[in-house]
Amino acid sequence: MADQEEEELQMALRMSMPPSNSPPEPKRSKPRDVSITSAGASPVVESPELKNRRLQRELMAAAAEKRMMMMTTSMSNAPLLSVSAPGTGGGSGSEGEIEVKITEEVKVREVKMRENLGEELLVDEANQLFFMIFGGNVTKEVLAQWTNQGIRFSPDPETSMGLVQHEGGPCGVLATIQGFVLKYLLFVPEESSNNALRIPQRSWNRESVTPENFASISEDTRKRALVKSMAEILFRCGSNKKAVVATLDVLDQNGEGNSDGPLDEMILKALEGFSIESASDLQKTLRVTSYKSSASAIQRLEMMLPVFESRMGAMLFLISALLSRGLESIQADRDDPSLPLVTAPFGHASQEIVNLLLCGQAVANVFDERIDLGGGMFLKGVSTDVEVGFLTLLESLNFCKVGLHLKRPKWPIWVVGSESHYTVLFAFHPSVQEENEMEERESRIRRAFDAQDQSGGGGFISVEGLHQVLKETGINLPSDKLDRLCSAGFIVWSEFWQVLLDLDRNLGGFKDSSGLMGKKVFDLYHFNGIAKSVINGNQGETPFQRPRITKLRVSVPPRWTPEEYMAEAAPPSSSSGNDTAGKDAAKAVAPEPPQHAPLVDCIRTRWARANCNWTGEPPSIV
Repeated sequence: MADQEEEELQMALRMSMPPSNSPPEPKRSKPRDVSITSAGASPVVESPELKNRRLQRELMAAAAEKRMMMMTTSMSNAPLLSVSAPGTGGGSGSEGEIEVKITEEVKVREVKMRENLGEELLVDEANQLFFMIFGGNVTKEVLAQWTNQGIRFSPDPETSMGLVQHEGGPCGVLATIQGFVLKYLLFVPEESSNNALRIPQRSWNRESVTPENFASISEDTRKRALVKSMAEILFRCGSNKKAVVATLDVLDQNGEGNSDGPLDEMILKALEGFSIESASDLQKTLRVTSYKSSASAIQRLEMMLPVFESRMGAMLFLISALLSRGLESIQADRDDPSLPLVTAPFGHASQEIVNLLLCGQAVANVFDERIDLGGGMFLKGVSTDVEVGFLTLLESLNFCKVGLHLKRPKWPIWVVGSESHYTVLFAFHPSVQEENEMEERESRIRRAFDAQDQSGGGGFISVEGLHQVLKETGINLPSDKLDRLCSAGFIVWSEFWQVLLDLDRNLGGFKDSSGLMGKKVFDLYHFNGIAKSVINGNQGETPFQRPRITKLRVSVPPRWTPEEYMAEAAPPSSSSGNDTAGKDAAKAVAPEPPQHAPLVDCIRTRWARANCNWTGEPPSIV
C-alpha cells in the first residue's frame, strides 16, 4: 500500500512539472472550465468519474508541490547544501552535483539588502521633495554637507553615548535624535520599552548611568536606543499612525562583487562615487516603505541601521520624517511654504525641521499654539506637549519667545539652538523641572498672561487682557496699583511681575522677605556633537577627533525674590573664634563666582537668573 502511494505521488509530481522544453505555465486560481470549447464546437460534458480522477490528480500534485517547497526551505537553512541530479549517486564529485555554500554574512546580506527594498517615488513626488528640502538653487557644497553625514556614535569612551558630527548643516537632525537617545539611555528601562513605542511612565530608575560610566554602556544598548528613538520620531511625524522608512537602491547596482566582506564595507563600496545632485537622482535611487506597526518599523530600522550609519544617514532620516508626515501636510504646517527647509547659504537645518522631529509638525515658530493676525491669517506655533524640549539663544536676544510646551518637556532634555548650530542640554534627574508651590503659581500666572499676549511674544497685553488674567489667577490688586499699571493703555510683563513681587501673598502676590523658598542647585550637562581635535593623553601628543561634553553646576535663586534683596543677602558666618578663623570659614563656604558663556543665556530663558559654573573650557553652542 505504501509503495502504491509513493508511485502515485511520483506520478503526480511528474504531471505537475512542465516539460523541459516548454515555458512554465502560469498558475491558475481555479480549475479550467472543461465545458468551454472553441467557437462553433459543441461543449464537452465531463463525466463524474473523470471529474473525480482529475480533482484527485490536482490535489496530489498540489501536495507534491508543497512537499517540494518545504524541502527547499529546509535545505536553504543548511550551511552546506548538496543537490544530486536524478539517477546519479549521492557521493561527492558525482556528475550533476551542485554544491552551494551559504555563509552567515551572505544570508544577512540577502535578508537586509535584497529583500523588500521598498517602492520608488513618483517623479512628481521626488521633484516636490527635493525642491522642498533644498529649493531651486542649492549649491554643491550644501548637498555635500547633507550627503556626507552618518548617524554614528562617538568612538571616544567619554562621549560614547553621543552622535558625532563631521559636517555642518545636519546638526538639527543629529541633535534631535541625540535628545531621544538620551531619553532611552537615561530614563526608559530597556525592558519597559521593548513593547513597541508604548509611552513610558515618568520615572527615574537608571541610576547606574552616570557621566563617569558612559563608556560602560554597551554598543548593543546604544544602538537599540538609537533605533527606538528613530522609530518614535517617525511615528510622531506620522501622527502615531504610520512611519515611512527611506533607504537607497544603490546597494545592488555594482553586481555580485558587493556580496563579499562585512556589511559596512559593502555599503561603503556601494556608495563610492554616489551622489544626489538633483530630483532625478533622488527618484532613481530612493526606496520607501510605510509601516503602521511600530514593531515592524523598529525591525526595519534595525535591518537598515548600517545604511543610516553611512554617509547618507542624516539625509535619509530627514526624508523619512518628511514622508512620514506627508508632503502636503508639511506644506500646510509652514507659514511660508515657498522657502526651502535647508536654509541658504550655509545649509543649516531650519526651525521647521527641528520642530517636525520634536513635535511632529513642521511649524516655523516656537511659541505655544498660534497667533491670530486677523483676516483669517495665523502664525502657527507648537500645540502639543513634547518628550524633548527646545531652548534658543535667540530668545535671550529678544528675537523670539519659546513657549512652555518646548521649555518644559516630559524629560529634562533640550535641543539648544544658536545662530548657526544645534547642541543638547540634559540632566540626569527629572527633579530639575519640579516646582514648589510658589513656582507653580508663577507658571500659572505667566501662562494666563501669555494667553492674552497677541504681540507675537512681545510680552505685553491690553487692559482688558489684564482684567482677564487677574480673574483667572485670583489676584486682588488694590485700586491704586491697578490704575498705575493700566495708565499706559497696555501692560508689560516685567512691570506686572514687579507689582506681584511687592504684593502680599494673601492678595495673590509673592512678597516674601525671607528669600528662602525655591532656591535650587543642580547639575546640567551640555553635549556638542561637532568633532574637535584634542590631545590624547594616553598616546602622547597625538590629537584625535571627539565631541565635547561639559558639566555645569547651576544655582537658581527664588524667582519671586527682588534683585535688591538677593544682592544684599550675605552668607552666614560663625560668631565664635577669632576674626581670622571667621574669614577663613566664610571664604570656605562662599560660592564660586558665576561664570558666563552664551549657553548660560540660554539656560536663563528656562531658569531665570541662574548662575552657572564649570571646570575647564567654557561650553560652546557653535
